Amino acid sequence: MDYNQCNFATKAIKAGHSPSSAMGAVSVPIYETSTFSFPGAQQYVDTVTRSLNYERDAFFYCRLGNPTVQALEERMAVLEGAEDAVVTASGMGAVNATLLSLLRAGDHFVVADDMFVETMKSVNQVYPEKGIEADFVDMTDIHAIQRKIRPNTKLIYLELLSNPHLKLLDLTKIADLAHRNNLLLVVDNTFLSPYLLRPLAYGADIVLHSGTKYLCGHGDALLGVVSGKKSLMDNVRKWMILLGSNASPFNAWLGLRGISTLPLRMKKQSENALEIAEFLEKHEEVEWIRYPGLASHPQHNLAEEYLDGGFGGMVSFRLKGGFDSVLRFADALQMILIATSLGDVVTLLLPVETDPGLIRLSIGCEDVEDLKKDLALGFAALHDQ
Repeated sequence: MDYNQCNFATKAIKAGHSPSSAMGAVSVPIYETSTFSFPGAQQYVDTVTRSLNYERDAFFYCRLGNPTVQALEERMAVLEGAEDAVVTASGMGAVNATLLSLLRAGDHFVVADDMFVETMKSVNQVYPEKGIEADFVDMTDIHAIQRKIRPNTKLIYLELLSNPHLKLLDLTKIADLAHRNNLLLVVDNTFLSPYLLRPLAYGADIVLHSGTKYLCGHGDALLGVVSGKKSLMDNVRKWMILLGSNASPFNAWLGLRGISTLPLRMKKQSENALEIAEFLEKHEEVEWIRYPGLASHPQHNLAEEYLDGGFGGMVSFRLKGGFDSVLRFADALQMILIATSLGDVVTLLLPVETDPGLIRLSIGCEDVEDLKKDLALGFAALHDQ
């Protein structure tokens, strides 16, 4: 069946697997093997030859391809509306396999100035050593992006909803700017997931995710995903293989399991996050708050234009008392966990050390009234001396 013609929830559950193709198994089997055998030498040679052309079902060694991983790649390609997808061992595996596939010594690229700290480390530390330069820019200013473009610029890289300050960017305008300048647009859409927005439909050339987050959704797997045209994905796949950043079959299976409930989780997390954001916005100890669903968000109009099905589960806010207040606030919580990462069904709090007073909340699927009570404990601690 062609699941491209189905609605999102059906795609999330069905795409990439037909029970008739695997002994009638309703769930995608986990092909937990490092290598594959063949009935004859010619079949082996033919399969190896096909793998050199990056055919996804040319299975002979697990680093180059695996049926469980392939099922996840097919599902993600359908969800993103892409020709192809590549699954990697982590989000950073997706970032670096993508950038290395597109950039060479002497090239330049433009990067959004609000970005996951590990991505910024790669841009600042890995690529300059390879003769590749980058400029950071506030991409809420389209003219500022244009000013950073050079003759040797190859691409624009951004997080659509940024980490940790939750800037929301005008994807269509940036895509138009990129293509007028013959540049590729690479979008990290981890914070929104394909349930809320599919960047390829708005002009992005490549979309990537830390699949560890909303796609897996249960805090139990590391994955990355890259989607786009097959010609681009073939090169990403080559770099994924050469870097050894292939996903394990079991983690790919966890990704498939997680994606099947993505629409349900994102709907609940978006509902919870909006209510929590409204709760926080009214509190006297909050200096400012960023959530795309609030009218006070600087790009709220873009959120209403682009986001379909909710405004996501990420909330960032700054306490008036600085980092000391963050520590007292966080230590007083009893249910919300202090932890890195995001997109889990449980609510996670991250103190942002690079921005004193800033707290990033990844809202989970708990009862929202229980979350409010827990946050109230944090605020009460700010008044205890």
